[in-house]
Amino acid sequence: MTNADLISPDAPTLAELLDRYATLRDTLLGLEAERDALAAQIKAALQAGEQAETELYRATLKVQRRVEYPLDRFREVFGDAATLEAASIDKRKAEALARAGDLDPERLQALAVVKEVQALVLQPKTI
Repeated sequence: MTNADLISPDAPTLAELLDRYATLRDTLLGLEAERDALAAQIKAALQAGEQAETELYRATLKVQRRVEYPLDRFREVFGDAATLEAASIDKRKAEALARAGDLDPERLQALAVVKEVQALVLQPKTI
């Protein structure tokens, strides 16, 4: 018995599955773009002191921190080879190199710059 024998005759064809998948993907991409644009507008209003809430949610801003290593200073401290290797990956790679002993962890930590970004958070009002 083959896989073709197991598929029911009224099952969607592969082309139909692909068409549905593409439709869902395109819909999600459009919804995500709209969500991001709305979030930017709401964040700007909240940063200006406005308040936003619905029957179910209250919008607040939450500060998130992201560690980055300035490329020019990283290069000065650790050299070209380490900069190329770390910059082609991300901060996790630089931290992995420090854990492995290839970079001085204290110097890496001293080099770190923490950036704060504000994330839009919907808090349920039923809590």
